[in-house]
Amino acid sequence: MFSSRMSLTQSSLLYGQLDDLQELAFIERPIRRSLKTAEEIDQLTVDEDLNDIERAVYLLSVGQEVQRVSVISNLPSLVRQNPAETFRRVVPKEVLNGSGAETQLAAAASFLTILQDDIILIHTHTYSILKTVLLHLNHRDTVVSNAWLETLLSAINALPKETIKQEVLNPLLYQSQLSHSLQARLASCRILGKVACKFDSHIVKTELLPLARSLCQDVEFEVRACMCRQLESIARATGVDDTRTELLPELVELAGDEESSVRLAAFDTIINLMEMIDGDDRLHVVVPLVMSVCEASSQADESVAASLSFQFGKLCNGLAVSLSDEQKGRLLQRFKVLCVAGLQTEGNQTDINNESKLIRCNCCYNLPAMVVFADSAHFQSELYPSFSSLCCDPEVSVRRSAAASFHQVVKLLGSNVQIVHKELLVLLQDDALEVLDALMNHLEETLEAVLSRGENLTLDNKFPELLSALLLAEQKVGCSLRWRLHEKLLQRYSCLARLLPGEVLHQSFSPRIFIILTTNKVLPVQKEAARTFCTFLRYNRKQEQRQEMMERLIQDLAQGRSYWNRLRFLDVCETATEIFSRKYFNKHFLIPALELVHDPVANVRYKLCQLLPRLHSSLRLPGDKQLLQQLDFCVQKLLCREKDKDVVATIRKTVLELDKLDLTEPFHKRQERDLLDQKKEKEETLLLEMEQLERQQTEGKLNSEKHTERKRRESKTSLSATKSMSVSSSGAALSSGKDMRKAKLSRSRSLSSQPTTSKPANSDRPLKVKELSSTSGPGKSSMLQSKDDSLRTAHFTMATQSTPSMPVLIRSNTTSLLDRASTLDHRTSSMDHRSSSVDQRDHRSGTLDHRTSSMDHRNNMVDQRTSTLDQRDHRTSSLDQRSKTMDRGCGLKDSQSRKLSINRKSNSFSVQSGRD
Repeated sequence: MFSSRMSLTQSSLLYGQLDDLQELAFIERPIRRSLKTAEEIDQLTVDEDLNDIERAVYLLSVGQEVQRVSVISNLPSLVRQNPAETFRRVVPKEVLNGSGAETQLAAAASFLTILQDDIILIHTHTYSILKTVLLHLNHRDTVVSNAWLETLLSAINALPKETIKQEVLNPLLYQSQLSHSLQARLASCRILGKVACKFDSHIVKTELLPLARSLCQDVEFEVRACMCRQLESIARATGVDDTRTELLPELVELAGDEESSVRLAAFDTIINLMEMIDGDDRLHVVVPLVMSVCEASSQADESVAASLSFQFGKLCNGLAVSLSDEQKGRLLQRFKVLCVAGLQTEGNQTDINNESKLIRCNCCYNLPAMVVFADSAHFQSELYPSFSSLCCDPEVSVRRSAAASFHQVVKLLGSNVQIVHKELLVLLQDDALEVLDALMNHLEETLEAVLSRGENLTLDNKFPELLSALLLAEQKVGCSLRWRLHEKLLQRYSCLARLLPGEVLHQSFSPRIFIILTTNKVLPVQKEAARTFCTFLRYNRKQEQRQEMMERLIQDLAQGRSYWNRLRFLDVCETATEIFSRKYFNKHFLIPALELVHDPVANVRYKLCQLLPRLHSSLRLPGDKQLLQQLDFCVQKLLCREKDKDVVATIRKTVLELDKLDLTEPFHKRQERDLLDQKKEKEETLLLEMEQLERQQTEGKLNSEKHTERKRRESKTSLSATKSMSVSSSGAALSSGKDMRKAKLSRSRSLSSQPTTSKPANSDRPLKVKELSSTSGPGKSSMLQSKDDSLRTAHFTMATQSTPSMPVLIRSNTTSLLDRASTLDHRTSSMDHRSSSVDQRDHRSGTLDHRTSSMDHRNNMVDQRTSTLDQRDHRTSSLDQRSKTMDRGCGLKDSQSRKLSINRKSNSFSVQSGRD
């Protein structure tokens, strides 16, 4: 039983396969029957000995339709090869008479290509082209006729005036009559508008303007509408005066036509000619016309409203000077109605009409112009509800249009940009990627306007929301299949390096970009992530964070376990050569890249061989001699030990390229690259200096806080000390002079035990500067401040001359930090000069003390020593008086502090001499 079942199953499978084979055979039968027969093959065969011109003539004469179409489509290439023979033998063939639409369209496209590409001299073959074009201009097929009309309009730009007047205008006068067809009169309107720019105003006024008026009064509304749109080019050819007297009355009359298409054409033409209409005509003619059209558009069909919404911004700003406040309010109210067109329907149902969507998209397009019209100060009260409605519109096309114009709106708002913060978050978190794509086109301008407004942005509650929205937008795009959008987004996110604080950038965005670099499988996305990561590394202002990012690149990519990551490191090196200076690149990237010569995977070594010329161009002798030796060793290792044939072929090609690198590169290009590298290196040095200055500034703030706290504590202790001194003052008054002398003697002995020198060490100078600055009075600080201001301006003029271009990504607080550093250097130098003068005075006092010390050797009694000490004190006071007179002669205000230092030094020298 089991075997029977198996045989039944096998037979069923066999029959099923046979049925499939029969179906396939049935499908192939029509294909075999549709092949060309031997006779047809003989008809399609052409002699191979014929040249291109002869083959074209033969196929146009006896060939089939498909061969004729092929020859006519290939006509531009024949004209490029031999224009004279092509126009003499190929073009005159009467193959277009009675041919089908496909042949006619191919001929029109070929002639249009010949005219647009300037393949031939149009003056030489004018007759041949115009004869063919004008002959088939009135083809019975509308599509073919329009194709030949476009060819003729393109030919007008290249034709001379006399040829246009004879060959084009004379038939035009005849075809514009009512006896001709509608198609011929429409063609006459378009030709009339095209040729108007070729002649002067007198010819246009005398010959073309009467014909244009007759066509504006045509019985067919299509002709009136077409001619009305051509009046703009005629008006620009005639001039302002003739436009006001001749054409404006005609346009006003057409604006009241019974057909809506004619009224719209007249309305659009008046708006386009707004700059050619003077103030009186705007006030008395155009403004009433606009108001009537706005009122009529609310009751007429939506096509009128669509045209009005497209021109609304240009219309309002063109008439802003001539409008009253009441009229401005009416126009703003009309714009608000257009922004919600199709949304307010019965039963709260959204109208799914294409015209309504088009109106709201046009409103998004006109939003920046309406912000200018309403003034940005009144944006929140007048236009914000409409703007918010368009950003949250149910249709994706409307939200995309709002995102496309968002950057212009935030620029116009200025300091009031926080009003639209909610709408920015909504567009960033939109579910449709089309909206995000439109927003990414100008994301840098948008974020620059949003993040640069206001103070204390990092403490604002809106700042974390914006960061999270940017990260979520990247994750959403990364999860989709839109890798081009992901590449664009990463490219736009590189601007965050100069807009966000470094700490926020390092904690939030750098890890995410590194994950994309190591995990994403799309090569363009990886390269863009590498560029963005290098940009973040380049402009990070903290040494610890830069070191951490660089170590992560080396460990995870250059020394990674996957060869894919090691390949990505070489891509990062290729990008780093464009972003970093040569010095920074050679210090951090070059050695890890050259170490990949030992990589076991041939693809990595192959990539390294391709990168070697770029690495070699980053070296400059004699500073990079050791690095050049390592690169040469890498090349020799690849030449001697490499076994992979592709790598061997690539390294041989690379060696030849390295030999020719210095010879083939022009000198001016190398000089430009050197100047650019110097600029990059200056920017990197400035970043390091800024980091040090910021660190010093933070340390100075901490020290100042500690100093104020210490002063506060000392003030408390001084209050308690004054109280105790007031209590003990009565007892201190009873002490005798002998006790005071004994106290002086003991103090002098304690000071004499310490070693002294004639001059202070250099390391003590900053301490003296601080003491002098702390004891200086308010008058001195004011004088020093005025001097420091003058020195600060001089310092920055020199700095700007030495560094002609400041880095783009440097924040504005750089100047204040550099000013403080230059001021501190100037004060230190001035204080060192003063301390040197004080040292000279100390030397004089030391010589006097030496003279008194010789007298002290003769006395052995303690009383005599105390007497000599009193005499030294008296001499020291005389030295103090001399120092005062010297300070007065120098004109300095800090004499008290210097006197104090001289007293201390003179006392110490007198005690030392006493001991001797």
